[in-house]
Amino acid sequence: MANPKRRHSKARRDRRRAHDALTRPASSTCPECGEVKLPHRVCPHCGHYRGREVIEAGEEL
Repeated sequence: MANPKRRHSKARRDRRRAHDALTRPASSTCPECGEVKLPHRVCPHCGHYRGREVIEAGEEL
């Protein structure tokens, strides 16, 4: 197995890790209750999707 001859600098290490940051999941607000929810999904707080009630409010998904 080959071993590194010289140690990588901190700058080189950090340049490699520049793309490793996590991104937050997208979110939107429910037009019925105003709570934050995932886009294109039923609102877990009020049970509405696209202007109509899909599930009972408070029901687990």
